Amino acid sequence: MKVFIAGVMQGSIQGKGIIEQDYRQTIRGAVLTGHPDAEVIDPISMHPHSVEYDDAQAEQVLFEMADLAAGADLIIAYLPTASMGSAGEMLRAYDNGKPIITISPMDRNWFILALSTMIFPTLEDFCTCVRDIDLEDLAITRTETKAC
Repeated sequence: MKVFIAGVMQGSIQGKGIIEQDYRQTIRGAVLTGHPDAEVIDPISMHPHSVEYDDAQAEQVLFEMADLAAGADLIIAYLPTASMGSAGEMLRAYDNGKPIITISPMDRNWFILALSTMIFPTLEDFCTCVRDIDLEDLAITRTETKAC
């Protein structure tokens, strides 16, 4: 099972900044604890210096990550704030029938409500619940948006 981690990197930062990415290790650890056979796809580990890419390389990576999200079995999106790259990945995954678990306090955001299979308000809530979720079953059949 392939699990793609989408999440805010630059957000609304102007320039080449990037927000803290520790959440990716937390998500990876929680997934692998309950589902040790999962293959976790993490864009920042594939492109750790992406903020330094020129425009052509940035465009290539943006669409490459959207393709990886669309091809994964499950997307886990960490969105404490809006993220345009994550939105693109989520939309491509949704259009390909993939389930999306979103971790976000923005539980009234139309985009998040429309695309998410499950929504958790905090990373801690997600970590508490992920071990008890049958990720393979979730990946096979999209369910109604629900909490654990």
